[in-house]
Amino acid sequence: MSDLPSSAKIVIIGGGIVGCSVAYHLGKMGLSDVLVLERGKLTCGSTWHAAGLVGQLRTSANITQLLGYSVELYDRLEQETGLATGWKRNGGLRLACNPERWTEVKRQATTATSFGLEMHLLDAKEARALWPLMQVDDVVGAAFLPTDGQASPSDIAMSLAKGARNAGVKIFESVAVTGVEVEDGRVRAVATDKGRITCDKLVICAGQWSREIGRMAGVNIPLVSVQHQYLITEAIDGVTRDLPTLRDPDRLTYWKEEVGGLVMGGYEPNPKPWAVDGLPDRFEFQLLDDDLEHFEPLLDLAVGRVPAMQTAGIKEFINGPESFTPDGNFILGEAPEVRGVFVGAGFNAFGIAAGGGAGMALAEWVAKGEPPYDLWPVDIRRFGKNHLDTGWVRTRTLEAYAKHYTMAWPFEEYRSGRPLRRSPLYDRLKAQGACFGEKLGWERPNWFADIARGEKAEDRYSYERQNWFDAVGREHTACRERVAVFDQTSFAKFMLAGKDAEAVLSWICANDVAKPPGSLVYTQMLNDRGGIECDLTVGRLSPTEYYIVTGTGFATHDFDWISRSIPDGLDASLIDVTSSNAVLSVMGPRSREILQTLTEHDISNAGFPFGRVRRMTVAGAPLLALRVTYVGELGYELHIPVEFALTIYDALMKAGEKHGIANAGYRAIESLRLEKGYRAWGADIGPDHSPLVAGLGWAVKLKSNRPFRGREALEAQAAKKLPRLLAGFTADPSVVLLGRETIYRDGKRVGWLSSGGYGYTVGRSIGYGYIRDPENGVDRKSVLSGRYELEVATTRVPAQVFLDPLYDATMSRIKS
Repeated sequence: MSDLPSSAKIVIIGGGIVGCSVAYHLGKMGLSDVLVLERGKLTCGSTWHAAGLVGQLRTSANITQLLGYSVELYDRLEQETGLATGWKRNGGLRLACNPERWTEVKRQATTATSFGLEMHLLDAKEARALWPLMQVDDVVGAAFLPTDGQASPSDIAMSLAKGARNAGVKIFESVAVTGVEVEDGRVRAVATDKGRITCDKLVICAGQWSREIGRMAGVNIPLVSVQHQYLITEAIDGVTRDLPTLRDPDRLTYWKEEVGGLVMGGYEPNPKPWAVDGLPDRFEFQLLDDDLEHFEPLLDLAVGRVPAMQTAGIKEFINGPESFTPDGNFILGEAPEVRGVFVGAGFNAFGIAAGGGAGMALAEWVAKGEPPYDLWPVDIRRFGKNHLDTGWVRTRTLEAYAKHYTMAWPFEEYRSGRPLRRSPLYDRLKAQGACFGEKLGWERPNWFADIARGEKAEDRYSYERQNWFDAVGREHTACRERVAVFDQTSFAKFMLAGKDAEAVLSWICANDVAKPPGSLVYTQMLNDRGGIECDLTVGRLSPTEYYIVTGTGFATHDFDWISRSIPDGLDASLIDVTSSNAVLSVMGPRSREILQTLTEHDISNAGFPFGRVRRMTVAGAPLLALRVTYVGELGYELHIPVEFALTIYDALMKAGEKHGIANAGYRAIESLRLEKGYRAWGADIGPDHSPLVAGLGWAVKLKSNRPFRGREALEAQAAKKLPRLLAGFTADPSVVLLGRETIYRDGKRVGWLSSGGYGYTVGRSIGYGYIRDPENGVDRKSVLSGRYELEVATTRVPAQVFLDPLYDATMSRIKS
């Protein structure tokens, strides 16, 4: 290894399919000063024993696009490099064996339509014609995706490696990484058993070892190893080379053709972790001992589907550990802890399907500083403090593994590792019927059961209206007509302090935050393309202090974006104060009346106008009050030091009793915001959408001449017709809208819903989605013309379009 360089622009750790794919794509971009370091031999970790099924459809359009890129790449890779890949587009078949699963499959078919992916729905007879070896007595229906396929994992990786070498990338095997050097928050070098390598950027693609290597750099990568078993049969009569891959989720199993036989594996409901006490230093081309007792229940289910399995010889039994994550999505992106450290890991047994696209996206991220499009579902910044503990990560990951083939119910919550992070009000609200959900480890009340009437605070899942529908309606009505209290303690809260705080936020924020102390501003923070990276509220407390509030799930992402966006040389420090303050949102037409009885401060509209923040005392407790609303009613966010939270809550409930005050949860917030037309980041808005296409141009300081990040992109977009515009839709109340339903205008597919739900005040189902016409552009007039339909579970239903809020009767009340 005397030729191991002492420096490189980019070092990639890991020679599996993802590491090789990143190297290949960096090479294609003309970046040749790249090293790949593999501790053993290429593919020796988990790539070599992967099953190799390649499916594309996911619930995110962009992740589906990423997987579609894998297919396109695999189509041409063998011809380009001259190395066989084992890739074939033999299609993918997915079965449904009960009515609920069939509804799920039909919803997936609509999602496929929305994303432009070909999918055909089949009856049992048609499915059997594609897969003659299976019995279909219990099959209700099936979905067939003709562009899905399968590959030989090692061959694909080797072909990518050759393509990388052809572009000048250097690959070194038998090099173990022993440390990572970080200086001033940036990666500087990698230490190996063969020498030190200085680098500008480090890409961790080390599979199950990624968490360990991340620790060397001070980076948290939430994944653990889980045993994953499958078998390969001897040749079976009737198994042809073009047999599609088969997924039978009701039997927890999958299948693919292999040299005239079958690969059969699945996802056990009681998964087994591996290497709980630490990963071995050397685990190359190795498998774990067969665990037939653990696998036998899946085998019994498989024989019921494919009777020939009963007599087929087993050529090989594979028990290979793989890396899995707490939410079943893989991990991409630049680590928030250290600049220049990127991660591509945790592929949950679909690394072959994702490998091509993930490598492309991560290579662009490394080279250009941002991904090619919004990849929030897999962004490493979706994780938080609860993901630091390996034991907690393992507990949640095992639940996610067990859910791999279970029904993907709307609004389903994880149960493991709870409760972890609790508001001071947790016990109080639980005793009053709160049914909690969880986000970033926080317990949050989703809805409240009427215990006195015998309701149980538990979710019962369905694709129809779920059991909490009426309860949420009660909370919605209380907020619209009286007053409701929401525990929003889980909000992420930051302080930006320093003499240059105003200059910093004026550059980062699209709206005008250079206002006097006491001002509260709703604003976006944009990337250079004008896309919305953050959507939050900024309150100015003093000439040198701002208080920033954002959504629970965006704590890591938004803190990272703001801190990295502070221009060099300016004096401003960002501090996470989330744990300091509980938050009670008091919302509804009677909110001021109730709150005024508990404070000596003037909270009339003249004394405390909309869009203001002030320090005050309520019921003897000091707090920070924000005049703002996300539900379309007069209201206040009370940010309370945690030790005072129970006192304030009890005082509010007592003072509000005669006014019909009610507890309310996050599902009521969702229905209220849909009626009011408020956007949700991660659904309706995000890095791919500008404020102009999202209908938020009013919140941007374009009319001023002051510079801000993303301004040039917005000016260019404003100079011509918009390529798309966010619109709202209503449908009959019997129609359940969840998001991703296809939008048709005059019979032509023009987009899909980004979010959906129900509006209890207007009595209609509500959805939002972008109307797209990149060739001709769209405007208000064109969007409001035409006849609209929504495709819901493959059935088209009439819909009415709107651009102005459905519920606006409260505007005068909010402002006064």
